[in-house]
This record gives sequence, structure tokens and C-alpha cells, in this order.
Amino acid sequence: MNETPTPDKAPAAHIQQTRLSQQTRLGQENRRGPLTQGDRVQVKDPKGRFHQIILVHGGKFQSNRGGFLHDEVIGRPDGQVIITEEGREFQIMRPLMVDYVMSMPRGAAVVYPKDAGVITHMGDIFPGATVVEAGAGSGALSMALLNAVGPKGHLISVERRQEFADIARANVDLWFGAAHPAWDLRVGDLAAELATMEEGSVDRVVLDMLAPWENITAITRVLAPGGVLVCYIATVTQLSRLMEELRGAQCFTDPITWEDMRREWHVDGLAVRPEHRMVAHTGFLLSTRRLAPGVSPQTRSTRPAKSSEGLGGQWDEEDSWSDTAVGLRTASEKKLRKVRRDVQAKAEAWVEGKKKTDE
Repeated sequence: MNETPTPDKAPAAHIQQTRLSQQTRLGQENRRGPLTQGDRVQVKDPKGRFHQIILVHGGKFQSNRGGFLHDEVIGRPDGQVIITEEGREFQIMRPLMVDYVMSMPRGAAVVYPKDAGVITHMGDIFPGATVVEAGAGSGALSMALLNAVGPKGHLISVERRQEFADIARANVDLWFGAAHPAWDLRVGDLAAELATMEEGSVDRVVLDMLAPWENITAITRVLAPGGVLVCYIATVTQLSRLMEELRGAQCFTDPITWEDMRREWHVDGLAVRPEHRMVAHTGFLLSTRRLAPGVSPQTRSTRPAKSSEGLGGQWDEEDSWSDTAVGLRTASEKKLRKVRRDVQAKAEAWVEGKKKTDE
């Protein structure tokens, strides 16, 4: 499998010049028409395996299932099927973003396309929006957000680790074919970066970080009234704490949380069934909106459970966890007595009936 080398980080002046000259040729606009030298293509071999290569004159793709010359597809329309002398078929197409994301080099785990698509939709990421993202990871979510805000938008991605930021920049630049004019990638602490922004200047905030609740105050200041906060959270305990902290801030609508799972289906004639494997749980998603300054949240229609504040803030203490605290419904003593009586009566009746049968 041929791989494209990761380019060195370009100087700032060169990046700015590239941004100005390539503003109208980003993403799919830079990948229309016949296949040309320098195009990234995805090859599907006879066994269904995928390989991504860069087309060059005189180049050759070779696998253990055969190969073909790059010149056989350069100049042809996208969507070719090459048949080798051995009769093996190779499908050649320009990759979609989902293909690129799932095969690109990773420093940190990527936000899967199934989640990135939901984030851009549920977060209402619109063209021209100013969006803050933390952290950038390997750049997968950044690409989806840049597609949504467009060249006239503004995406500020904050990443704590320089090595992750370098990988994200290379991946994003390789996908768009140039440094995206809307992207401002920063290395540092989110709270410190938010402190430099004007109050109410951000339309959307997207967080994929370990402790998002630590930045609620800073986010509240920069997020415009009606603005959307979307969080990608890894664990149940993080989700629970973030929910309670947002409710305690009294500046947001009541958050909604969910997870998305993706399962493909096998459809071949009358053989129609779900696939045995699926992309199941990857993370939790949370969405909420900023209320106007000085406005209190709408009263919840259901009585809230005990929060971390009611439990003394002891999130990790065993004594803090109970059925009531985690929201489980507990049966009354009266109901427990009834259930026990009924099941014991059924068991005794079964035993008596078994004895009579044996006799």
C-alpha cells in the first residue's frame, strides 16, 4: 500500500499566501474533472480491501492481488474499474472524506464520521459561523467543521499538545489541498484562549476534552445568546458531571444527551439481514444552548435527582453512589413484599405440582 509522506509544517507566511491563492479551490472543488497527476485516489482490490495512493506519471500500484500503471487511469473520469491481464478488477475513485478520515495517520483517536456528522447537524454549524473547537486531535472533526463554516467562516481549534496539532494540520492540509482560510489552529489552554476573545463573539463551541466542565465559565462569557455548545464525552461519569455542572451554571438550556450507533445491512437477493459487526458505542454527545444574560433557565418539568452539590461534590466516593443518586427507580417495601409473596407462592405451587406428577 502506497502512502503519501506527511509534509513538514509550512512557514506562516507561506501558509497565508497559499490561503489567499486557493480560497476558491478547496475540498471537492479541487477534485472535479478527470483524474490528474497528484490526485489522491482510493483503490478497491478484488478482495474488497482499500488502498489510498497518489497518482504520478510513471507510477505503478502493486498489491498481492495484482496491480496497474497510474498512467492507465490518469486523464480518465473519476470512477474507473481497471481489469488486469490476469482478469482481476480494481476500482479507482477519489476518496470521500469518510474514507480519508478512517485511513489517515492518527496521533489521537478520531471522532468517527457518524459522530462528526451529527455534531455539525445538531450543533447547527452554518456557513460563515465563528466556531471554537477543543481539542483538535488528529483533525477529523476539524475537517467536518471547516466544510460546514466554509471559507468565509472562522474555526478556532485549540489543542494542548504540539505533536497532535502538527498531525492535525498536516491531515487537514492534505485533505483540502491547501491551508484552509477559515482555520486558526492554536496550541495552548482553552480557558486562556477564550479569555482573549470578545464577549458574545462565538456562535458555536464544540468540545472533545477530558474535563469540559472546567471551562463552563469561560464559554459562558464568549458564547453568544442562543449559541450552541456541543460536547463529545467518553465516559458515563464525565457525562454525569458535565450535565450537573451545566445545570448549576444557570446559563444554559437543559442539556440533551444521546449516543449514535451505526449498523450496516447485508442485502443480496432474499438474503437480507443486519451485518454481524457494527460501529457501536464510540462516545456520548451532549447539546445545550446559551441563554441571554440575566435570564434563568426554564423550570424543569421533572423533579431533579441529587446532584454533585447535594452529595458534597464527592464524585469518586463509594458512599456517594446509590440507586437514587444514579437515577434508578427503587421499588417500595410494600411492592417488594408483594413480589416476594407472589413468586414464593408460584414456586411452592410448582413444587407441589411436581410431587403429584412424580407420584
